[in-house]
Amino acid sequence: MPKREAGARRPLPQAKEPMGPDALRDVRIVDLSWIVAGPTCTRVLADFGAQVIKVEYEGAPDYIRGSPPFVEDQPGVNRSGFFNNLNRNKLGITLNVRHPRGMELLRELIAISDVVVENFSSRVMEERWGLGYEEQRKLRPDIIYCALSGFGHSGRHRDYTTWGPTAQAHSGVTFMSGLPDHEPAGWGFSYMDHTAGYQAAIAILMALHHRQRTGQGQWIDLSQVEGGVAITGTAILDYAVNGRPYRRVGDRADHPQVAPHNAYRCLGQVIVGEGQHDGRWCVIACFNEEQWCALCRVIGEPHLATDPRFATNADRLRHQDELDVLIEGWTRTLPPREVMERCQQAGVPSGMVQNARDKVGDDPQLRARGFFPEVDHPEIGRFKYEGVPAKLSVTPGKVLRSSPVLGQHNEYIYREVLGFGAEELEQMMVEGVI
Repeated sequence: MPKREAGARRPLPQAKEPMGPDALRDVRIVDLSWIVAGPTCTRVLADFGAQVIKVEYEGAPDYIRGSPPFVEDQPGVNRSGFFNNLNRNKLGITLNVRHPRGMELLRELIAISDVVVENFSSRVMEERWGLGYEEQRKLRPDIIYCALSGFGHSGRHRDYTTWGPTAQAHSGVTFMSGLPDHEPAGWGFSYMDHTAGYQAAIAILMALHHRQRTGQGQWIDLSQVEGGVAITGTAILDYAVNGRPYRRVGDRADHPQVAPHNAYRCLGQVIVGEGQHDGRWCVIACFNEEQWCALCRVIGEPHLATDPRFATNADRLRHQDELDVLIEGWTRTLPPREVMERCQQAGVPSGMVQNARDKVGDDPQLRARGFFPEVDHPEIGRFKYEGVPAKLSVTPGKVLRSSPVLGQHNEYIYREVLGFGAEELEQMMVEGVI
């Protein structure tokens, strides 16, 4: 089997579909990540044109391939909507790095790539695989290596493992969520995984910019826990300066303290489970007297603006419970979207609490901005995907392809990118290399 010179750069193959002037067209990424954090990072980069090659082992593919929701509730390695959304726009190959030749292939792939992304525990790449940053530099001197781990690759906790919820808890954001005088509510989902992915994508872009100016690659060591600490806002500053612990405030405002500022029940109910109902809600927030007076007119109670209980913000804060009852007496008579639109037309900040059906099927703003593009998937058909929030005028992000079915691009990557012949590819399949 032919050997290739490490670091030999090959031109990127032409995309089969017209992609336009993509911001990251000339960037190739070896994506060794799985679950959510790493795939979120590489999804952002793939949306803007990077060639992301997702590497999986067929004997133990990405865990999220087995996570719901599944199309028509029929599980399958290629049927997870969760996986499909996280890995759109990527190419996918299978590779057995436990096989000596498989590790050689991974090294060849790194040698012709710009970025390596992984979110394993801290000792996998360096100690188990022998592919730490210094070893990767031997393959590609200007490689950018991004490692997303729970606690980072240094310190006493470097070998501890985390998932999104545990990183959220340790970072402090779980403690901050919930209602006053109640236990922490948590986030209900692994949002810290997504947050770490976005932070990693930003770090990779900075490293690419640095390499463009200096020719130097670098190692990005990103801790999910520290990423969570960074979004706890003023809580740390308040404790450091004033010795004051964080107090959960729920839907009411604390910085600055203003009223009204809450979520109000509206007309209508949605069945969320057998025998369970969850009412419809709308959030209303008034930050100055002009907005407060406008709200009084909207709800048909202009006299409340001069009521001694609510004449000033300080008065409203003292009588928040009474104020919320009055406002909710009005919101309960209308659907949440109508509450929002009436308030917004009068200059009052408000937003209906949307569920999945609201966003995908009924939101006129998301529909107008084309936020849910439709893309075909080889196995499960054509479905909507969440779009790219940031719209660049010259190099916009796009959703052009679904996630890869397991091993979908083996022939393309191994033959056209790495240059193996058909017989070599067949032999590697027989030997269990790919």
